[in-house]
Amino acid sequence: MKKRPFLSANAPCPCGSGAIYTACCGPWHDGLEADPPRHAPTPEALMRSRYSAYAIGLPDYLMATWHGSTAPGDLDLPPTKWLGLEVRDAAEAGDAGVVEFVARWRDSSGRAGRLHETSRFVREGGRWFYIDGQFTSQD
Repeated sequence: MKKRPFLSANAPCPCGSGAIYTACCGPWHDGLEADPPRHAPTPEALMRSRYSAYAIGLPDYLMATWHGSTAPGDLDLPPTKWLGLEVRDAAEAGDAGVVEFVARWRDSSGRAGRLHETSRFVREGGRWFYIDGQFTSQD
């Protein structure tokens, strides 16, 4: 897996949790290569870490946390600036989970938008994976 872009030790986490990156999504980003591996413990933690991976450019992490049944063959991240994340709801029941969120972005031309999605997650072998999402709105 590629190394993540440099973030200062006290940088706020891109996911908007209010925690610093190294105490929030950073351990999950680095955890796939740890011995033993560390994985996001809940669907919400995985969704936040995936948002942060989009924000700082970690396509390998995104692919590694995407369920094999729905993952694309490869992932090319367009030059998008992710501006903020609001988690509206998160729930899990057994090995299934859902997270509703709104993510704000700006593309390279300066056009801004927001993505409102309810994402589905599954836990296999003690590890959560993103399955897919249903767009509530995208503008």
